[in-house]
Amino acid sequence: MQALRKTRAAAGLELVEVPVPRAADVRDGEVLVRVHAAGICGSDLHVDDWTSSYTFIAPSLPVTIGHEFVGVAQAGPLAGRRVVVRPSVTCGVCAACTAGEFDRCEQRRGIGMTRDGAFAAWVRVPQRNCVPVPDGVSDELAALTEPLTISMQALRIAGDVKGARVLVMGPGTIGQGIAALARRAGAAQVVVSGFDDAVRLEALQRMGFTQQVDVARGSLAEGVAAFMDGQRFDVVFEATGVPETIQEALPLLRRNGVVVVTGIHARPLTLDLTPLVRNQHQLRGSFRPPESDWPLALDLMQELAPVLEPMVSHVLPLSQAAEGFALAHGKKACKVLLAPEPSDG
Repeated sequence: MQALRKTRAAAGLELVEVPVPRAADVRDGEVLVRVHAAGICGSDLHVDDWTSSYTFIAPSLPVTIGHEFVGVAQAGPLAGRRVVVRPSVTCGVCAACTAGEFDRCEQRRGIGMTRDGAFAAWVRVPQRNCVPVPDGVSDELAALTEPLTISMQALRIAGDVKGARVLVMGPGTIGQGIAALARRAGAAQVVVSGFDDAVRLEALQRMGFTQQVDVARGSLAEGVAAFMDGQRFDVVFEATGVPETIQEALPLLRRNGVVVVTGIHARPLTLDLTPLVRNQHQLRGSFRPPESDWPLALDLMQELAPVLEPMVSHVLPLSQAAEGFALAHGKKACKVLLAPEPSDG
C-alpha cells in the first residue's frame, strides 16, 4: 500500500510503498483501521519542514504520518463501525495508567508522530483509542474531530466567555473551531485575524464570522480598531504558531484579560513582562484535551454541521499528497483531507 512517510531527519516527506499490516502484526489490545480520510494538520507541515519543535520524532523514523482521521475498525467491539482515533497513545504501565487515570499519563506515543499514522490505507491503533462515529456525521466532518477537541480545550482553558469580546488570531482549523465554539458559548463578539489568509477567511465568512482582519494589509491594532468601539478584548486566542503575535495581542487586551496560546511554535519568544504584570494579564497554554471530550466533539459535529462544513475545502486521493501539502503550505486551502484509494491495500 502507499504511505506518506517521514524517512529522514531533514525537510521533506516521501510517498512510498509499504507492506499492508497483517493480523499477525496486531498486538493485544490493538485493532486495524481501514482509513477513509485523514486531514493535513499544521503539525504535519512542521514535520514536513522539519522545524525544531518536531525533531523529537527523529528516533522513530521512518514513520508514516497523519493523525486526524476516520476509518472502519476491523475487529473488537467496534468491528465494522466507523471510528475516529485519539492519536495520543498512553503507555499503560505508569502509575497514572494503572490507576485508570489515563489523562495524567506522561509517557505517551503519538500516532502519526512516534508510531505509524493514517496517511495510508491501513493503520494499527489501540482499541481503547477508537471512538464510534454517529451515523449523522460525514467522513469529512469526522476527520475534524481531533482539531475540534483542541479547540474545545482552548475554550476550557479560557474559562467562561459568555458576553466576552474575543479575538482569535489564526484562521486555520483550530482558530475556526475556537471561533465557532466561542460564539456557541455566548461570546458577545468574535473577531478573527490572519495573515494573507484569503481562502481561510472566506471560509470563516461562510461560517458567519464577518469581523475579520488580514494583517498582511496593516498592523493588527489598525485592523481591529474598527471593531473595538474603544474597548479592549476580554480574551485572545493565539492559534497562529507565530510567537510574535502574542506581543501584538497584549496591548489589545483589557486589564485582567486572558491570552490562551494553542499554537506550536518553531522559535522562542522574547516578551517584556512588565506590561503583563501591571495589567495583570494572564498567559495560559492549552494543549491536550481530556479523553472524555471526544464523544462530546462528535455530538457537536452533529449540532454544528452546517457551520463546520466550510472548514473542509479539499478531499484528494493519497496519491496527490504532494499537491495537498502544497495547498496547505501555501494557504490555498482550509482543511485538506487525503483519502486512500479503495484498491490500495
